Amino acid sequence: MKTLWYQAGGGRIVGCVTATSASPLSPATGAPPVAAGRPALGPLGLFTVLLGASLPLIDFFIVNVALPSIDRDLAAGPALLELVVAGYGLSYAVLLVLGGRLGDLFGRRRLFLAGMTAFGLTSLACGLAPDAWTLVGARVAQGAAAALMLPQVLATIHSSTEGVRRARALSLYGATAGLSMVTGQILGGVLVAADLAGSGWRAVFLVNVPVAVAGLLLALRTVPETRSDRPAPVDVAGTLLLALALTTLLAPLTEGRAAGWPPWTWVSLAVFPFAAVAFWRVERRLDRRGGTPLVPPSLLDLVSLRRGLVLLLPLCMGFGGFMFVIAVALQQGLGLGAIASGLALVPMAVAFFGASLAGPRLVRRWGTRVVTAGGLIQGLGIGLLAVTVRHAWPDLSVGILLPGMALAGLGQGLQLPVLFRLILSEVPGERAGVGSGVMVTTQQASLALGVATLGSLYLGLAASAPDAALPATLLVQLAMVALTTLLSLRLPRSAG
Repeated sequence: MKTLWYQAGGGRIVGCVTATSASPLSPATGAPPVAAGRPALGPLGLFTVLLGASLPLIDFFIVNVALPSIDRDLAAGPALLELVVAGYGLSYAVLLVLGGRLGDLFGRRRLFLAGMTAFGLTSLACGLAPDAWTLVGARVAQGAAAALMLPQVLATIHSSTEGVRRARALSLYGATAGLSMVTGQILGGVLVAADLAGSGWRAVFLVNVPVAVAGLLLALRTVPETRSDRPAPVDVAGTLLLALALTTLLAPLTEGRAAGWPPWTWVSLAVFPFAAVAFWRVERRLDRRGGTPLVPPSLLDLVSLRRGLVLLLPLCMGFGGFMFVIAVALQQGLGLGAIASGLALVPMAVAFFGASLAGPRLVRRWGTRVVTAGGLIQGLGIGLLAVTVRHAWPDLSVGILLPGMALAGLGQGLQLPVLFRLILSEVPGERAGVGSGVMVTTQQASLALGVATLGSLYLGLAASAPDAALPATLLVQLAMVALTTLLSLRLPRSAG
């Protein structure tokens, strides 16, 4: 028998419990305490934060299959449709690191609750938008809410779990992230086709509202409060420069093609390298002076984080671009409905889920070589899809695409969860918020870059050679997969 002190709320000791050494429990969360004086995240709390993690990622992709319906209903046009996607992704990416820092400063549970509330309200605003510009504004606000909520998920996991429980939780986060990206488009297709109560495309946003309410009620009871032991003030200069750098890169790439590449897009791209260099110099100077920069350059001294982020960039670029292109190609190129284009992704989702479940056991035996194997399998799947599309176009069907989709999903499921776990494996607890913010910002910016680059490539080719557009785009993604596979050989053998 032993007495265990536990925490709740803002970290204040509020009581104790006596338990046997075989089954100690934290009354606040229903889980074993992590360490003396630290709150623990129980199974229901983990489910709650993973639910919060799934919402922003689902919403990045759920819109893809709803775009034709939005265009018909709101007469949006190509430029505004791009903004519906890009506005969300841009505000989301720009504010993620700041969201992580605010969680370190004010408490991650508090920011998670605030972000969940804001996400539900902005989803309601999207679903009720009377015109295209209102929808764009609501999507920008929705992205900002997501940036407030999502970094708290990983930071909470990192700060309230240890050892095997942390490894399992991070693997589940990776599985949730990947499945959310795939199932977002499947769910979008089902909701648009179902036309619930005549809501049409609006259902893809309104469905978030009851989920957010449920998440709030669960979080109030099951998610412990954590924060940095040494909270630091917000790095205003670093925040503004990072926002400038990401905006000047992502805005012209996502909006340029639809807008006809006006002068502002080229000016913006020219400003990007100067903004990026200025950001890095300001952060490095502040770090050397003993301050607390928004993105501490010393954080990149962690080999697992640095090499993992380098690999995450092409992996998520390819993933984001593929999901966007396949939705457009199946609906606009082949005239398939929302349901059929969503069903085409089911084999990918099922294979990803299976690989995610097997991943932890495989990692214990083979380490990060599982990521290399995943890259090879994904490459085989993408290559098979390219060959299938090239020879079967325009007589494609869900059945013909199934083998390639399943292999691609299997490979991605062996990569993404392991990579998330590896990137955060060496990040100290007091930097959990900023470490999570940096990783998720890289992921989100890469997804947006993939949509912008591969999407622009496909749409440009589709105008002149519709039968060659999708195979050519898939071959470019295959080159990205080859790059990720090579980069995986430089990862530390252990995933933490």
